[in-house]
Amino acid sequence: MFITFNKSFVGFLLVFSLVACATKPVNTQRYTLPDNTQTTSQVSADAEQVLVIGSIGLTEFLDSDRIVQQLDDITLHQARDNLWAENLAQQIRRGLRSRLSSKLPNILVVSDSRGLKQDAWNLQLDIEQFQGHFNGNALTSGQWQLQDSQGNLIAIKSFNIETTLITDGYPALVRALGNNLDKLAEQLASQIHSAK
Repeated sequence: MFITFNKSFVGFLLVFSLVACATKPVNTQRYTLPDNTQTTSQVSADAEQVLVIGSIGLTEFLDSDRIVQQLDDITLHQARDNLWAENLAQQIRRGLRSRLSSKLPNILVVSDSRGLKQDAWNLQLDIEQFQGHFNGNALTSGQWQLQDSQGNLIAIKSFNIETTLITDGYPALVRALGNNLDKLAEQLASQIHSAK
């Protein structure tokens, strides 16, 4: 019985080794959205206005660590080996906070208003597209809404932004999506400034 066990064990190791050699190595790449390239202004906690970047809602197919490509008018593909390095909604939220801070120097832009004395406006976004497109563009679309401290609606607007990829590949797509975030921040800053 001891010899049979050894033969079975050796057989198992041989099969396991063959399977391990036959499988293709996975070359997983993880990406983060590019940081804001502009210098962030320092704003006092006593700023005249506080803006809280609230929830970032992602449509279901984007709520994943997989980068999405739209292959034709009806087909979406989630990459297997090209992934977001961290939660996409958190990356978008942090990216908008940084970009809006540099564009709205008299407004304190935060992710959480706890501990602040001022009333805060609340910015919420629903992202419907944040993906590559078969036409060679990066798409970002959705809707944002701005509310005052009592929850009254100040502004609501849809957005649809496209940036052409400079080259093929996932690094170019991620950079183009970061560029879309720059453009979205410009639109938001303009609307928020006019609402003050």
